[in-house]
Amino acid sequence: MDVLEKTDAKQVLPLRAPILMNPAEAEVIRALRRQGKISRTEISNITGWSKAKTSQEIRSLVEKNYLVEVGKGMSQGGRRPGLLRINDRLGYLVGLDIGATSIDMALTDVAGKILQRRSSPADVRQPPDEFLSRCSELILEMVNAQGCHHNQILGIGVGVPGPVDFTRSVLIAPPLMPGWENFQIRDFFQHTFPAAYVVVDNDVNIMAIGEQRAGDGAGVDHFIFVKIGTGIGSGIISNGKIHRGSIGCAGDIGHICVDKQGPICRCGNTGCLEAVAAGPAITEKALQAGRNGSSALLRQMMEANGGILRPEDVNAACREGDQAALEIIRASGQMIGDILAGLVNFFNPSHIFIGGGITNFGNHLLVSIRRAVLQRSLPLATRHLSINFSQMGPEAGVTGAVALAREYLFVVEGQPFFTV
Repeated sequence: MDVLEKTDAKQVLPLRAPILMNPAEAEVIRALRRQGKISRTEISNITGWSKAKTSQEIRSLVEKNYLVEVGKGMSQGGRRPGLLRINDRLGYLVGLDIGATSIDMALTDVAGKILQRRSSPADVRQPPDEFLSRCSELILEMVNAQGCHHNQILGIGVGVPGPVDFTRSVLIAPPLMPGWENFQIRDFFQHTFPAAYVVVDNDVNIMAIGEQRAGDGAGVDHFIFVKIGTGIGSGIISNGKIHRGSIGCAGDIGHICVDKQGPICRCGNTGCLEAVAAGPAITEKALQAGRNGSSALLRQMMEANGGILRPEDVNAACREGDQAALEIIRASGQMIGDILAGLVNFFNPSHIFIGGGITNFGNHLLVSIRRAVLQRSLPLATRHLSINFSQMGPEAGVTGAVALAREYLFVVEGQPFFTV
């Protein structure tokens, strides 16, 4: 995405998130976040308020600099109405998508418009303070490039590859990153960015949110987003909202048992879907095929790569017509599809979007997943079911992380904590 012009830091208001509002102000913010720009008449129609009350609440928000006038709308037979939007000079947000082997992040204004981007290879097995220090360095790079100040960061949305206790913003027994358990991610970032409210969620949940906000999932009320990479997980959109379950770990399909006699998973159990069908499992099966002589091409690739293979090598062999590589990919798709079939029968989504690095394998993987779902799901559940790769690629995670930060920018004063 294009990097926009630098914002004058002096024009940004000194605030601390979350921004507290009364219930009436919150109603206006809700309407603006749904529609972006809106007239006073439209706010009155949405809320049911009189013109006088509408004008009073809007005047209060404009005086606080939370709202600004942005020109005229279309005439409905009289004068063109003035339009309002949330003031994008309030401050900045950060969306941070942490993967097993990468960091991807964006700096945005409070409307979610991307101003700066950074990506970097990484290893999530590092101690969390070292890993997150690198994340803070990249955020500060964006802040400096934008010409703003670190105290103007009002919200940071973070996606992490493991089970998250959402209310506490901490990881619980994460298989990929055991050293991160109960590490206070929120406190760590707030040392450097004291004005920011930090929200932490599972990486697939933020991808599902990103798909809903800016992808083919926009306007879809019931869908599952599946990430296939180093691990396997899913994010669930139900009735238009992310479904986290009672404490935040809904959708962790990678640890559903596929084969009780299968390999030991990182979680300690045997035969988990992740252990038999994710990227490392695909690579291990390809190595076996190269070693035992069932694939001359994979053996050649191993020798050329110093005895190692990567998932992209398996994909390349498949494109060359290697039968062993094709069978490995199809088998993974079949196992993933079998698990998704159970979810389809249980949840009845209208769409399944598939993302993550392994989606580069293309149609062989997708066809196998579709076939398994259609074979094992009830006909009514699949009558209008769409199963496709997400078109957002790596943007899904960053977009969702920014959206998560935006959700918690404004809260209602005097009520239990929730977004407006």
